[in-house]
Amino acid sequence: MPVDLREIFNSFTPEGTYHSGGPYGTGHIHDTFRIQTAEKDRDDYILQRLNNRIFKNIAELQHNIERVTVHLRKKLEKIPGSNIKRECLQLIPSKEGRSWITDANGSYWRMYIFISNHRSYDIVDSPGKAFEGGKAIGRFQAMLADLPGEPLHDTIPFFHDIEKRLETFFRTVKEDPAGRVKNVAPEIDFIMKRTEEMKIILQLGREGRIPVRITHNDTKFNNILLDENDKALCVIDLDTVMPGYVHYDFGDAIRTAANVAAEDEKDLSRVRMDIELYKAYATGYLSETSETLNAVEKEYLAFSPRLITYTIALRFFTDYIDGDNYFKIHHEHHNLQRARAQFRLVESMEEQYGEMKKIIAQLS
Repeated sequence: MPVDLREIFNSFTPEGTYHSGGPYGTGHIHDTFRIQTAEKDRDDYILQRLNNRIFKNIAELQHNIERVTVHLRKKLEKIPGSNIKRECLQLIPSKEGRSWITDANGSYWRMYIFISNHRSYDIVDSPGKAFEGGKAIGRFQAMLADLPGEPLHDTIPFFHDIEKRLETFFRTVKEDPAGRVKNVAPEIDFIMKRTEEMKIILQLGREGRIPVRITHNDTKFNNILLDENDKALCVIDLDTVMPGYVHYDFGDAIRTAANVAAEDEKDLSRVRMDIELYKAYATGYLSETSETLNAVEKEYLAFSPRLITYTIALRFFTDYIDGDNYFKIHHEHHNLQRARAQFRLVESMEEQYGEMKKIIAQLS
């Protein structure tokens, strides 16, 4: 169904006037558009049509983002030299005063100021960039450590809960709705061999040895914007900011920042974790969080990339068996290709696990 971006844009309260708009970015979930304004001295904007099939409660989703961005801006205001408009996402209110609208088709939309002159990377090619990414996520967590009020909403319940993900996986395999199980026995075996080990973070949480904190929960590297000099600028894509364990953020970041290949790399011989990128990211991350994390949290940071890479692989693989109902795909076996690449990355991490633990111990 055609979208009138000008009409959607004008439902909000921007400072500039609409000039042009078109698709932007490579996100899996929402439909994202960049709006260019007619005035050279005004901001451009990002419009997003929100996926309310995945995010069931848009009001709660937006409320989380409102609370987080307001808190971050207050923190940044106290830091000399901060450029708040570039270092924190800023929602634009609708003409009704809310942070989202519903169009005539029942679709939900929100709008942010477009952060100009930024850089983002799907693949990290230097320790310097990895360090800045770690610094960005560490700073993000540290600045939200004292967010007042009630806990944030769970925008996707059990998002990184490996026990729930495994339950869904086993049920989907049993039901085999797309008739694909017969062709993926090696991948199922890969999952089965690691199920118990992957529950350790949840067990530590239940035992009270690690606390629930505010975490981003989707820290792939292209959710970190760097500036023109490849220095940490802004953390974006706040849909999954909610209560969680710090290991979820650190693990997913390493999954993308230290992987030398694409997330869906077809040639598995190219997939591996670069230990130098891992070390650089960990150094940046702990430079911001070492004073707030407890000893057990630090001890299990090295394990977390294995957990989250396994979890993401499991999600891709479950979606493939289910008939591709969650992630956007570009060809019939895209989710299986993604899963296989992540399985191989898990193996690479396992091969280097001793060194990963040693690095964290040295930095702690």
